Amino acid sequence: MEKGIVIKSTGSWYTVRLPDQQIVLCGIRGKFRIKGIRATNPVAVGDHVGFEWSEDRTTGIITSIDERTNYIIRKSSKLSKEYQLVACNVDVAWLMVSMVLPRTLTPFIDRFLVSAEAYRIPVIILFNKTDLYDEHAMNEMNYLWAIYTSAGYHCMQMSLQTKKGIEEVRSKMKGKINVITGNSGVGKSTLINVLDPTIRLKIGEISDYHQAGKHTTTFSEMFELSSGINIIDTPGIRGFGMI
Repeated sequence: MEKGIVIKSTGSWYTVRLPDQQIVLCGIRGKFRIKGIRATNPVAVGDHVGFEWSEDRTTGIITSIDERTNYIIRKSSKLSKEYQLVACNVDVAWLMVSMVLPRTLTPFIDRFLVSAEAYRIPVIILFNKTDLYDEHAMNEMNYLWAIYTSAGYHCMQMSLQTKKGIEEVRSKMKGKINVITGNSGVGKSTLINVLDPTIRLKIGEISDYHQAGKHTTTFSEMFELSSGINIIDTPGIRGFGMI
């Protein structure tokens, strides 16, 4: 049996990276469950799995999942009783927020922090698009900054346009499994492109009507950047269901 880490999940197929960097497309056999949670996807990005090769050794079948150190989940929909695994075995979760275009609401931040705390995942709150903040937006950021730092969370500010804060972010991500989450349009894929321009992820627009981001990342995927960073890009979400 071969071992590897899941770096991409598209529903029924999972991309697995082996220790020698070989990439294998795998399906699953049997049912995998998280105790007490009904998950729509049994395997997630970040999972360490065992698999068996197909007869022609072109694909694989996942037969086992190593015990997870932690995981991030969200509700599949507001009315659903099932959950979706977003990422597993995470060292740091980066919650990207913005005071403008789109504005991140505090209930969204709080729900994510509660979820991450429940599964023992350290969180860094990253305020993006600071180059666009007027005085009101800057005051709002400073107010939230004071609240969350007093609660023990590390906060950082960044501008992907001016490159402010990029090197500090890069330094804190190095050598870790990082997951980036936040509202659609907040800049998750752009950050990955800035950290490693060879990735070239598609970047979404902002809806003029709702001032909300349009989804461009439709599934979670882990990227191994040239600077020694493993980073999981997640689908943009406009709300985060309480666990």
